[in-house]
Amino acid sequence: MLQRFSFRQLLVIAFLLIAALLGAASLRALFTLEELSLQSRDNAARALDLSRAAQSLSERSVSMERTSRQSVVLDDRVLRERFAEELKEAGDILAVLAREDIPAVRARQWRAHLQTIAGLLTGPSDTALDRERQLAQEFRELEGINAAIAVQVQQAIQQRNKSLEGKLEASRQRLTQQVTWAIVLAVVMALAFGVWFTLPLRRLENAIVGLGENRLGQVIAIQGPADLALVGQRLNWLRLRLVELDADKSRFLRHISHELKTPLASLREGVSLLEDGVAGALSNDQREIAQILKHNTGVLQSQIEDLLRFNTAAFEARQLRRQSVDLLQLMEEQVYAQRLQWRARELTVTVVGEPLVMEIDAEKIGTALANLLSNAIRYSPAKGMIRLELSAMRGFVRIDVHDQGVGVAMADRERIFEPFYRGERQPADVVRGSGIGLSIVHEYIAAHGGSITLMPDQPGAHFRIELPHVSKQ
Repeated sequence: MLQRFSFRQLLVIAFLLIAALLGAASLRALFTLEELSLQSRDNAARALDLSRAAQSLSERSVSMERTSRQSVVLDDRVLRERFAEELKEAGDILAVLAREDIPAVRARQWRAHLQTIAGLLTGPSDTALDRERQLAQEFRELEGINAAIAVQVQQAIQQRNKSLEGKLEASRQRLTQQVTWAIVLAVVMALAFGVWFTLPLRRLENAIVGLGENRLGQVIAIQGPADLALVGQRLNWLRLRLVELDADKSRFLRHISHELKTPLASLREGVSLLEDGVAGALSNDQREIAQILKHNTGVLQSQIEDLLRFNTAAFEARQLRRQSVDLLQLMEEQVYAQRLQWRARELTVTVVGEPLVMEIDAEKIGTALANLLSNAIRYSPAKGMIRLELSAMRGFVRIDVHDQGVGVAMADRERIFEPFYRGERQPADVVRGSGIGLSIVHEYIAAHGGSITLMPDQPGAHFRIELPHVSKQ
């Protein structure tokens, strides 16, 4: 179903999912902090109310003591009514404190003392002084109860503060865990989406590289977003088109070469007949012209054959017949096959390395080695040295071919593997080549997934072949 979406749409969806995850964690943290803030404000307000209530209760007790003692001494009804009002207000305050977890025993003690005090307000006038002293004693005891209630109020406030601190700590830990998990999950999602989005892009890159390296036999199919899958289809169409163009080119080269070879053969035969005097004796100038014609027809025929050979090599490079081959033995066989050439120039050719078996097309790798060795023999000075080295690296095998010849000019290094390109350093005593030998080497090595590089070593030329997929003996 996701393949219906484009890369841009999936990217937006991924960003929205990650943003939603982080946003949900942020909102959760915000709501939790808001809730804790409300609880903190409510707790502070309740603490302030309790402190005020405890203080007000103490103040009411002082006021009631003054009013009650005055009413007893003066036997004043108005003062007794005021005492009754203050008693009612103190009772309301005590009721508020009782609702805030003040121990009930303190409230009962407080009310019991107030009842005793209320009973002492009335009586015979000759007992006024005694009752006034009893009132003072009762209010001193009531003051102690008020102090105890104030202490318990402070303890209740502290308990609420500790409870709130516990909630704050628990919420902080919970929020920390939630935010941490949200960040971890967001990172995991980002990495997962990154890998998932990168896979089709990497396939596209490999497909483009394959087209650039002329690996046209591999079908290009990109699984992923709709627009990338469409690009993959376009690349596969391009691959098929390149296959058709390559086939058309090969047919054209075969046909044009065949069409040229027949009249060229007739031309060479006619020139030979003229040179042999079949049509009559030739003058010196005529014979020289006939020789020039014969030489150029020979050169033209050689170039046509080289063109056919390169076209055949480029076609066969894509049809490998792999088998287990001892690469060191293959190198020694190529050296032995060209022994007459290097002995004629009194060269010393050495092969260095350990036996190494790997899956390759022996014929094509052998041809590549033969071409490199042939070039080294051609350009090496008399009595020079040529060294072939075989070494196994991690994941690939390396072949180095060194010679002591004139080397390759800097201007020629970038084009040395182009078909029919011949460098500027050509020894005078060497027959000028066609310029396809190194091109064929490059085709055969690339077909094996390897590479050939002209190293910057001086003097002489140093070619390095690297082939992957080494197999142990």
